[in-house]
Amino acid sequence: MMNGTQTGLLAGLILGLSATQGFTAFLVTLAVGVIGLVLGRVLDGELDLGDLFGRGRDK
Repeated sequence: MMNGTQTGLLAGLILGLSATQGFTAFLVTLAVGVIGLVLGRVLDGELDLGDLFGRGRDK
C-alpha cells in the first residue's frame, strides 16, 4: 500500500509528464514531483510547514 508521500510524488510526476517534450518538460516534471513529494509528506505528518518556512512551534 502506498503512503501519502509516495502517492504525492507519483501524482506530481504524472502531472509533470503532461507538459511538452524537451528540457522544459524535465524541469516541469521535476518541480511538480517535488511539490507532490512535499505535499505527501505534509499529509503523512512527516513534515511541518512551520519548520519549512522557519516558524517553529515554540516561537
